[in-house]
Amino acid sequence: MLPSGARHEARTALTLRAVGGLTTAGIARAYLVPEATMAQRVSRAERRIKEAGARFVPPSEDERAERLGDVLHVLYLIFDEGYTATAGNSLQRHQLAGEAIRLTRALRALLPANGQVTGLLALMLLTDARRAARCRPDGSVVPLDEQDRTLWDAEAVAEGLALVTEALAHKPVGSYQLQAAIAAVHDEAARAQDTDWPQILALYGLLERVAPGPVVALDHAVAAAMVHGPRVGLSMLAALEEEPSMERHHRLGAVRAHLLERAGDRQAARAAYSAAAELTLSLPERRYLSARAARPG
Repeated sequence: MLPSGARHEARTALTLRAVGGLTTAGIARAYLVPEATMAQRVSRAERRIKEAGARFVPPSEDERAERLGDVLHVLYLIFDEGYTATAGNSLQRHQLAGEAIRLTRALRALLPANGQVTGLLALMLLTDARRAARCRPDGSVVPLDEQDRTLWDAEAVAEGLALVTEALAHKPVGSYQLQAAIAAVHDEAARAQDTDWPQILALYGLLERVAPGPVVALDHAVAAAMVHGPRVGLSMLAALEEEPSMERHHRLGAVRAHLLERAGDRQAARAAYSAAAELTLSLPERRYLSARAARPG
């Protein structure tokens, strides 16, 4: 029998493959596990469903909270794949992100008083609002601090901000509410230099307590670097470099390269950008990272 965490991953993976059209490789990257490991878990889950006769019954009262957590995680991962595709020629899969937002709206209509559901919808809207500014006409990636914010969807930002306020009024405050609050701080800044990084750093501190994990720790290191300097961020990355699940994750190398560049170590930054480019399966991200590695200076 699979451990409870692996069962959750396998169950979620089956849904992602059926609803979101994600490949096993993409799902494995989302969970920071090797593709072979995820394939094995999915295979076991499929076998167990078949052996059980594919019986589907409403969950008990005790199971509903866990099942809702699974549903929210599926929607989150579907949106994430739509917003930043893990592989292929396009950075974004607009229809997939739009479908995740539609389904989350439907879920909120059923559970309007659930702070996590409202927080997830707010997070999606505030993130998707930046979609038009993320790529240049030639398809190349535009990082957040270089985006033309006049291209952001003002209507989506306004709705997302209102939902964040509503979501944070519900207790307990969970991971989606906190992530939405972080997205709100970014979207409220008219210019990149106006971003309230101390507030974002404080929110990541809370998020690490509520939902610890290597990806949260990585983003926390970025926020710390923006407040206290790149060397502080780099010191926080050192612990993540020992994390097996991050060994093949291109974002760790990309963040390291960015912080090394900010610290003035251009040679080390170039090497880190090149290494990160080799790890991503997304062609736009690979081109962006390779271009950063090739910049003079």
